[in-house]
Amino acid sequence: MASAPHQLIVITGGPGAGKTTLVELLRENGFAGAPEAGRAIIQDQSAIGGMGLPWSDTALFAELMLSWDIRSYRWALAQPGPVFFDHAVPCVAGYFRLLGLDVPAHVEAAVAAFPYRPQVFIAPPWPEIYRTDDERHQSLDEAERTYEAMAETYAQYGYDLVELPRADPRTRMRFVLEQATPSAAGAEPSAVRGWAEGEEVPESAAGVVGVVPAHESSDRRDG
Repeated sequence: MASAPHQLIVITGGPGAGKTTLVELLRENGFAGAPEAGRAIIQDQSAIGGMGLPWSDTALFAELMLSWDIRSYRWALAQPGPVFFDHAVPCVAGYFRLLGLDVPAHVEAAVAAFPYRPQVFIAPPWPEIYRTDDERHQSLDEAERTYEAMAETYAQYGYDLVELPRADPRTRMRFVLEQATPSAAGAEPSAVRGWAEGEEVPESAAGVVGVVPAHESSDRRDG
């Protein structure tokens, strides 16, 4: 059975707070995950000498993120169980808020047209683990302001925010599964991986396993 919007689970927040690590761990344990748009776009645009970069053309960068997130949404609807998103369509609206700009009408329309599970997980700023890299240029202050913009944006659109604990990735994964997919919370990782490869799914866990899309790359990391 294909996923319904209430099975599309968003994990948002500022950069460097452990989001991508968490989504990748969920994928390693057999759950479907949609990668974060911003970092992938920066990697792709940098590789081809494109202008769709946040420090070159913010409007183009936002449009590329929106297109990526809509594509990920449509892919997710075809998956057989919950799908975990590393950011989502409303994050594009949050990006405009972060820049101090009005949210364009077509972005507002996209937020309304592509709903997710009403409860959204948000990773709080975590100075102790924050690092910059080739794609993540933001300072810790900017990362904290991004968190605030995302929190305000999702609340504005009627989503309920559930803050992730500042804890190791497996503790966070357990927290998310207990909140979002209780029937899967007790599943052994090896069993979940086996189900994803086509083995018979136990009745207690039916509907919780997804297939990773071809456009995902395991070396695309955000945090």
